[in-house]
This record gives sequence, C-alpha cells and structure tokens, in this order.
Amino acid sequence: MSVHPSLQPSIDAWTQSIEAISELVSSLVDGEWNRATECPGWSVRDVVSHVIGGECEALGDPRPIHTLPRDLFHVTDEKSRYMEVQVDVRRHHTGPEMTAELEYTIIRRSRQLRNEKRAPDASVSHPVYGSMTLAEFLELRAFDVWVHEQDLRRALGKPGNLDSPAAQIARDVLLGRLPDVVAKTAAAPRKSAVVFDISGPVEFLRTVRVDDKGNGRVDGSPSLGPVVTFTTDWETFVRLACGRVRPKKVADKLKIEGDPGLADRILGGFPKTF
Repeated sequence: MSVHPSLQPSIDAWTQSIEAISELVSSLVDGEWNRATECPGWSVRDVVSHVIGGECEALGDPRPIHTLPRDLFHVTDEKSRYMEVQVDVRRHHTGPEMTAELEYTIIRRSRQLRNEKRAPDASVSHPVYGSMTLAEFLELRAFDVWVHEQDLRRALGKPGNLDSPAAQIARDVLLGRLPDVVAKTAAAPRKSAVVFDISGPVEFLRTVRVDDKGNGRVDGSPSLGPVVTFTTDWETFVRLACGRVRPKKVADKLKIEGDPGLADRILGGFPKTF
C-alpha cells in the first residue's frame, strides 16, 4: 500500500515549500540570520527553527527539555509558549548548524511521508491544535511551511511562490477561518454578509454570510448589500489574515467599504499563524 492519492497534493505542496526555504537560507551570512521577520519577536533564524521544530514533532521526536527566558515579550499565552521552546532552544545555533539540521530534517520527514500508509481520515492529535484527520494535518503542515516561506522571503527581499501549490492550500485554510472570524470573533450582525475581493496571483471573491442564528459560512456568490467589503491583493490578505501586519501599515493596499467598526473587529480578529 502506498500513499493515498488524496494526500499527495498536500505532500507535494509541503515538499516544494520546505525545499524553497532550504534554498533561501543555504547561503545566508550571519547578519541575515538575525534579520527581523513580521512574526513578532522572531528573526530569520527563529522562523527556520520553528519550521524544523514542527517537522521534528511530526516525526515523533521528543520535545526539547528547555526553560524559556522570562523576558520574551511576544510569548503571551500557552500556545505561544509551546511554540517558542523549539525556537529558543536553537537561538544560538550557527548558520551552518541551522542549514544542516534543516536539510537532515527534510530528508527524514520526506522519507516518512513517502512511506505513509495511513488513510486520509486517520486520527492525528496535536498538543496545540487538537484532534484532526491525517488529511487535515498534512494540509496544515503545507500551509504553515508556506506562510513561513513567505515570512522569510519578505524579510530577505526575495519574493516568490505566491501562486505555488501550497499557496492554493493556504487560500483554502484561510477561507475556512473566515466564518469564525466574521461571525464569532467580530460578531457581525445576523442575516448580514461580508465580502472579500482578492486580486493577484491567487484571486477570489468570497462572501461570508451570517445566518439568523449567528453562524457564518463562505460561498462564492456575490452579495447585493454587504455590511463590509474588503478589497486587497493576495499577499496583503495573507499578511493580514495571518496576523503579520496591522491594517494601518497596509492602508494604501486595502480598500474598506461599509461599517468601519465591524471592519476593524474583523481585521483585529484574525488569529496569528505560528
């Protein structure tokens, strides 16, 4: 029995993105490893450490036994504290140590994925994200690695792969989060609609409709009377939806029509993607 065909697109997308990261950092000099990214408190080295750590945990490696410093301002809750351990334990690693560990981790994880025998609906448990199917977990890994690839590209001034296979998965993951952000976190009015009009290499027009019970759903049909319409480009949408940038910083790339208070709550309600 080989990898289930429905899992292969996520595996291929993950492979393309993580190999792109390896190529991006393979020739970095010391100062570039310390360059700040849009992830609060994280440098290029820290983002790569997070990627390595995520794959090591997917491999089943034991988590490092490590006590975090108390002065990390960006560590604000249990989720960020959990994520920070894999990062902080590598903070003093050299560039060659980082690239060697990344390359070795990619080899090990790729081998594991090639030999994956479980069905797509097999249950997977994650300490932060809870229980999910194997298919959902592999999509989440492809999404996470692509988001961090983009973090690195922006920090290093090397744009690319905004329309890669993993970008398509990222679109679906982010769209899947919109109903909760709009209907629950931002408390959009019942029987209302919020439109996202996104242009660029990954373009889409989606409406989040809130029903009379306060539940949201996404569909592709336009709305004649949305309470809010957001118009922006794909990269800006990703940065906003992943908690990478404040709306004021990208005001020149973001058009908002409708209820300003609701718009602010929606934009402030996107969860940070670790």
